[in-house]
Amino acid sequence: MFSHVMVGANDIAASKAFYDAVMAVLGHPEGVFDEKGRCFYVTPAGVFAITSPINGEVATSGNGMTIGFKASSPELVDAWHKAGAASGGTPCEEPPGVRGNGQRKLYLAYLRDPSGNKVCATHFVS
Repeated sequence: MFSHVMVGANDIAASKAFYDAVMAVLGHPEGVFDEKGRCFYVTPAGVFAITSPINGEVATSGNGMTIGFKASSPELVDAWHKAGAASGGTPCEEPPGVRGNGQRKLYLAYLRDPSGNKVCATHFVS
C-alpha cells in the first residue's frame, strides 16, 4: 500500500544511530544519505527515511501516529526493543508483549525515537 514513510528528525545523526540499530535487528541494511542530507533505508518491501523538515522548522512527532515494522518472531521484537532503547530510543506504552482484539493476536513493542516519533515492532501471532 505504501511506497515509503518519512519522519522528521531534529538530530539526524542521533536518529540514524537509533534506526541503524533497530533496522539491523530486523535484517535491514544501514541507512544511506542522499545529497540533501536525508537518510534512507531501502528494502524490497518499501523505503523508510528520516529528514530535517524542509520548511526549516523543528521536527515534531505526530500525536496518535505510530509506524510499525514487521518482525518474524517475538524474540526479534524483544531484540528490536532492547537495541532501540540502548541506541537513544525511549520505551513507551506497555512492555513488549501480546496484544490483540478478538481473533487477531500481535506481539508488539513500542519506542519513541530520538525526535519523539512513535515506532513499534510487530509480530503477527495469529
